[in-house]
Amino acid sequence: MITLSRTVSLADGEVEITAIRAQGAGGQHVNKASTAIHLRFDIRASSLPEYYKDRLMAARHHLISSDGVIVIKSQEHRSQELNREAAIARLVAVIKELTAVQKSRRPTRPTRASKERRLTSKAQKSSVKALRGKVRRPQD
Repeated sequence: MITLSRTVSLADGEVEITAIRAQGAGGQHVNKASTAIHLRFDIRASSLPEYYKDRLMAARHHLISSDGVIVIKSQEHRSQELNREAAIARLVAVIKELTAVQKSRRPTRPTRASKERRLTSKAQKSSVKALRGKVRRPQD
């Protein structure tokens, strides 16, 4: 059971996990052992709420194919179990990221006191700079 939030979770059968051979350096181990994980999650056939499905299908993300399947390949660890956990964690992170609702920004205004503080500091700085001129001796 993969938990996304307190109310939303995925059954293990909804996520298709396949072990494949990893790419790259690693000597004999990488040629013999299938430690990389290929995870596929079909958004349309899942038990996610319709809101989640709509948000995921509307999102333009490189992990989501055009037919609505999230494809994740994990091969950063040497062990198959760690790669499986990393792939599931990435799936959860992608779903949470794409279904999060942004709070609408309410524009704020500066308070009267902050405006007064700004103006008094401006006046003080201008008087300091005005006193930086050449010092002239009074004419006798």
